[in-house]
Amino acid sequence: MITIGVLVAVSATLVWRRDGASGVLDILTHDLALFGGILPRVLAGCLLGAFIAEILPHEKVSRSLGPKSGLKGLLIGAAFGAILPGGPFTAYPVASALLAVGADFGATIAMVVSWTLIGYGRAVAWELPIMGTDFTLWRIAISLPLPVLAGAFGRFVYVRMYPKEEPS
Repeated sequence: MITIGVLVAVSATLVWRRDGASGVLDILTHDLALFGGILPRVLAGCLLGAFIAEILPHEKVSRSLGPKSGLKGLLIGAAFGAILPGGPFTAYPVASALLAVGADFGATIAMVVSWTLIGYGRAVAWELPIMGTDFTLWRIAISLPLPVLAGAFGRFVYVRMYPKEEPS
């Protein structure tokens, strides 16, 4: 936080020296408008995550996406990420909610990586019309194993970094 504060102060000083107070005021005005547009989305995403954490049955999520779910949990997480609509204001609160109700790091990593790489919403809205069908299908086909591999690696590393203590 200190580093960011120092960078902001240095940047503001440089803008002030180059453009004067009006340059700094223009940037602040633009940033406040940007913040005002983003704030409702962040709030909605956080509320969505909180409601999902309350609605989802913990036992079923833990069984389907938990540490003992194996490859099935990674595949479910990857499939869910691929079809999850929305941007980061939706995906990350949902991922946080899944962790809160019993999903493990591996399945959640598979979900986030799948949402990032495969996300059907972006593919349909942007990639197909701009890049064409061949490119989109090949890119998705090549990307399909990556979320599962990332989830498996995440699960492997997490288990070794934070081993469960055996009950005495």
